[in-house]
Amino acid sequence: MNLTKKLIAVLALVPGLVFANEGGFPLDRAPERSDMASLQNGAKLFVNYCLNCHSATSMRYNRLRDLGLSDEQIKNNLLFSADKVGELMKTAMRPEDAKAWFGAVPPDLSVIARAKSSSAGSGADYLYTYLRTFYKDDARPTGWNNMVVPNVAMPHAMWQLQGIRTPKMVEETDPHDAHKKIHKFAGWEQVAPGALSQPDFDTATADLVAYLSWMAEPAQGTRKKLGAIVLIFLSVFAFLAWRLNASYWKDLK
Repeated sequence: MNLTKKLIAVLALVPGLVFANEGGFPLDRAPERSDMASLQNGAKLFVNYCLNCHSATSMRYNRLRDLGLSDEQIKNNLLFSADKVGELMKTAMRPEDAKAWFGAVPPDLSVIARAKSSSAGSGADYLYTYLRTFYKDDARPTGWNNMVVPNVAMPHAMWQLQGIRTPKMVEETDPHDAHKKIHKFAGWEQVAPGALSQPDFDTATADLVAYLSWMAEPAQGTRKKLGAIVLIFLSVFAFLAWRLNASYWKDLK
């Protein structure tokens, strides 16, 4: 009984836990943002800040109709690297240029939210933390580094929104070796403000991550609705089968 109570207590705390990344930096839980306004804002951020370097070759612009956007809205606000709404989301950057500038070709983001899922946390948690933990590092070729992916090749695409930050580190004794000192992350220092406050930037990042999660499986909304319908049907069918079974055996008594 005591073991059961302890298990229940642990499970009750799970939603508030912070997941640890494989590299050691804790992952923040990504907020749930699935409403159309959030997804539309995420699509706008994706086109403006991600599609310059990354492609999403499994996604066509016309699929954005599922987010409540008309072809005219897509053409006027989101169609920058293509001519037709039916085209794939490709970047104009040539692979050889990307490799020369960043040392590697930026990955395709079509299913990045699913690809980054692991035992450490969901792909949304990973992306949400990663996009919010860039910091200024003049020692890096791009001038930027990241807490989730140390020595990352990617620059901070949204630095104008978030501003410039540096991590505050404190020196502590290594819990595994009393003779060794380690540096532990202790928060952020805002060097220069961005166009958004940190809470607003977190919200914008959550919208972008929500869009990336949606893009990885655009049919997930339909799938969930069909799943609910199937469960309701099975429940009704099970009830009718139960009553039919009871009626059948009643007549045989």
